Amino acid sequence: MPTSTAQTRSAPARKRSSPPLPPRNARKRRKSGFLRFVRRLFWTGVLACVLFAGWFYLTPSGKTFRDMVADTIITTQHREWAKYIIGEKNLRERVAAYQSRFDQMGEERDTHRIVVTEQSGPVKADLPLTSVEEVSGKGYHGYLLSVRDPKKIRLVVPQKRGRGEKVSSMVKRTGALYGVNAGGFADPNWKGNGFQPIGVVICQGQVYYDGLGSNKSTQIVGLDRNGKMVAGRYTLKELMDLGISEGVTFSPRIIVNGKGLIKNRGEGWGIAPRSVMAQKEDGTVMFLLIDGRQPGYSIGATLYDAQEILLEHGAVIAANLDGGSSTVLVNGDGEVVNKPSSAHGERYLPTAFLVFDDPSSVQVPNIWAGLKPSDIDPGKW
Repeated sequence: MPTSTAQTRSAPARKRSSPPLPPRNARKRRKSGFLRFVRRLFWTGVLACVLFAGWFYLTPSGKTFRDMVADTIITTQHREWAKYIIGEKNLRERVAAYQSRFDQMGEERDTHRIVVTEQSGPVKADLPLTSVEEVSGKGYHGYLLSVRDPKKIRLVVPQKRGRGEKVSSMVKRTGALYGVNAGGFADPNWKGNGFQPIGVVICQGQVYYDGLGSNKSTQIVGLDRNGKMVAGRYTLKELMDLGISEGVTFSPRIIVNGKGLIKNRGEGWGIAPRSVMAQKEDGTVMFLLIDGRQPGYSIGATLYDAQEILLEHGAVIAANLDGGSSTVLVNGDGEVVNKPSSAHGERYLPTAFLVFDDPSSVQVPNIWAGLKPSDIDPGKW
């Protein structure tokens, strides 16, 4: 039986209904509310900036913070950027003032003596020669290497002329137990080859390098032949009379005769990676290595922070070594213990303090013999 047309015709497809649009007034209200939020956020930001600028530039606490920021920048390869914080004139004056202050800090004559008893120092044979402990504080992390017998420490220099050497390389080739960076070096455009030291280098009682020029004295950090630490401003003749054995030029001395020379963190030359050498009354030499410029791990420390750590550990004398990207602690396997701030890892350096079981077996050649400072191109690799 034929079907009817009505039965065979398919029903029309239903149109999918779209969600109803919000009323135009509601849309306007949403847009208006968002714009009000953006405006409030903007003006809140402007107000915060104004308040911060007022505190930063017009209050005593703001000035202290501003100087700290400037000092921190000054310790980096972008020293000139500090002028945007304190002005170019103030930058020059601040650097000059620090240098003058550092010179003054090296003038007082050190009178400390090594007093070794059966309960301390190398006399007690059942105690290890070296120990390493971690140190940390607000914003910084690092290591403290202690060497009970100071006579086990030698200054080592690169093996070949022309460029410096990594401390890990020095440790491996000499069989040292530990190594830390020592003195500074000429570093044009922060691309120096590490071969030209600043000031003087003294190894085993001999002057290996003399870059003093017309200067009659220098800030020295080192040890005499009896293992007593020597730090402060001296002439070469005075150093020879003291029986200097190992030494490099660097500053400032931050502890002398058991007292700290830096009054507060504001005088601590900014926040940076630090390397400091110190000695306790029993003769133990301490090397403090603080990492820095690594947010989330360690930003760095001021010289005041370093001073307080070492005073707490019994230091009677302490002096700053080259820090920043040069700060490094290497163990006897040639492994870097700390985290140097340089993106390229260890730097090539002219000097390092190394610890040995038998330092008398170590031969340190004078790679600067016959060279004048003017003969060296510190930027040529």
